[in-house]
Amino acid sequence: MPDISTTPIFKLEQKDGRDWVILTGRLDAGRVAAAWEALTQRKTVAIVDASGVESADGAGLALLWLMRKQKGAEIQGLRPEIEALLRPFGSLEQNPKAAGPERESLVVGIGRSGAVFFQDLREQVEFVGELACHLTACLFRPKLVRWADVWSIAQSAGVNALLVAGVVSFLTGMIMAFQSAVPLRQFGVDIFVVNLVALALLRELGPILTAVVFAGRSGSAFAAEIGTMKVNEELNALTTMGLDPVRFLVVPRVLAGFFVTPILTIYANFLGIAGGFLVMMSMGFPFATLWNQLLGAIAIPDLTAGLLKSFFFGVLVAGIGCLRGLQTGKGAEAVGASTTSAVVSGIFLIVLVDAIFAVVFYVLKW
Repeated sequence: MPDISTTPIFKLEQKDGRDWVILTGRLDAGRVAAAWEALTQRKTVAIVDASGVESADGAGLALLWLMRKQKGAEIQGLRPEIEALLRPFGSLEQNPKAAGPERESLVVGIGRSGAVFFQDLREQVEFVGELACHLTACLFRPKLVRWADVWSIAQSAGVNALLVAGVVSFLTGMIMAFQSAVPLRQFGVDIFVVNLVALALLRELGPILTAVVFAGRSGSAFAAEIGTMKVNEELNALTTMGLDPVRFLVVPRVLAGFFVTPILTIYANFLGIAGGFLVMMSMGFPFATLWNQLLGAIAIPDLTAGLLKSFFFGVLVAGIGCLRGLQTGKGAEAVGASTTSAVVSGIFLIVLVDAIFAVVFYVLKW
């Protein structure tokens, strides 16, 4: 009985001035290996008649795909069940060399962008709902929280960010003092530079700058960590083991952001005001005068307004970073895209939420 692995699977014919390859039998690894070199080295193949193919494994599918992709051959007569296995790699009826790029109309482009936007909005709403359920459950059952991870993430996102947040805030306070001292001196009220710097930092710039630093440093890290885990199928492994990725990975990061951001904001406010004091003292104002002016300029609502924002900013940045990580596609490039999206989305939402707070505080006269 002849060895089927060495039985030829193809023959070559000339029809209508074109080269035909006629495939027959089973395209398995043994038979394809014997014919692979002869078929792939042919310079021209116009049509592949696959009506005689009974079945195909991975090697057979690779041969069919190669004939279509590299040789530009048209594959005819393939059984539907085999064609279905090849469909994820592209249509068999379309010659990729002959087909040009399909131009998308303006209406289709707008519709596609709108569909992507609303799909992302839906995923955000679902994520917020799921996260809220887990946080509520952890509120009543604190043992559900992996507190060791919370403190570890808080150290990475908070303690290690002290230098960046401090330098940014300190220089911001100095710049504001330098820029405002000259015009206010023309009216003889340059002492009110202290009021301007303190109120701007406590109510607006301190929380926003801290949140932006947190988004660029920690929000992107959350997206990259979870995105890499998704690419490596680690999230699927957690689900297989009965562990919810949101409770296992997202909740500790959100809680860390909730605790860390207000502390960083207080630290940034202190250094920003110190930078303003340094500039004013270099202009001849004594420290005692500046200190008394500061105490008369700020009130409890000014302190609480910025701190209240910082709690929301911390949860927002950590949540959007984790969401973008969970939305990561396949490949290393997708991780980079998720990281970029986390930073951009985080900064945009920070400004949006701050605008909402500005309107609310204005209405409440806070």
